[in-house]
Amino acid sequence: MSVVGFIGVGNMGGPMAANLIKAGMTVKAFDLSQEAVDKAVEDGATAVGSAAEAVLDADVVITMLPAGKHVRAVYEGEVIGHAKEGALFIDCSTIDVETTRDVNKAAAEKGFDMVDAPVSGGIMGAAAGTLTFMCGGTDAAFARAKPFLEVMGKTIVHAGGAGNGQAAKICNNMMLGIQMVSVCEAFNLAEKLGLDAQKLFDVSSTASGQCWSMTTYCPVPGPVPTSPANRDYAPGFTAAMMLKDMNLSQDAATAFGAETPLGARAAALYDQFCAEGSADVDFSGIIKMLKG
Repeated sequence: MSVVGFIGVGNMGGPMAANLIKAGMTVKAFDLSQEAVDKAVEDGATAVGSAAEAVLDADVVITMLPAGKHVRAVYEGEVIGHAKEGALFIDCSTIDVETTRDVNKAAAEKGFDMVDAPVSGGIMGAAAGTLTFMCGGTDAAFARAKPFLEVMGKTIVHAGGAGNGQAAKICNNMMLGIQMVSVCEAFNLAEKLGLDAQKLFDVSSTASGQCWSMTTYCPVPGPVPTSPANRDYAPGFTAAMMLKDMNLSQDAATAFGAETPLGARAAALYDQFCAEGSADVDFSGIIKMLKG
């Protein structure tokens, strides 16, 4: 079976690596957090001391890192120079398109196939192996990556060339951020009007207001028992992570000349929410700030 060097085995990367192990693959795990590495070892991974060591003899290198600067540093500083000939690179981080394309180009110049494959589905999807992967890269690189992604996810979409996976993720999460604000505002208005939250849910979840933020991640307690609203907004996806993605969308909009006024306003609201001390709260908890 394949040997996988997995760099970044935190809240998302850890469960993803565990699913690869369950499928019979050998996983060499590295993370700056010793706690994350220890958990990966409990799941069956082998701990290594550096990113460079993780990629030695690995058939596939998978990364799940916080930001573009980390992806660039890891690939250009350690992965590309230490990976064996013919290794496949899969970056599952959510970062800016420009960095993704730069790193992909650097890998290609050294003869490596690379796919950007950011994910949607959160921690629960990572654990269940039901993530959605949005992939950018050549047809050949995507074909090589798909069998590994299918172990960790349910929906695998080839969005086009290098960077298009990140483009799809940025656009998707901008919609999510905007939609969550709209759903929160609607439930706040309903409360002021004396309309029961469950009644609004019963109507809108089957009418034109229906969206994922309503039916799967409802920001008020009750209608969707599994939503964070029923756990005092303990995060599945933190406000800080949503702000990161909203900022990526606005950086891209500026760079490529796209008008996104609702995206800009939603980004400002999440920035305010985080600045008020709620960065580690689930992003749906912004309903409390919007109540004033």
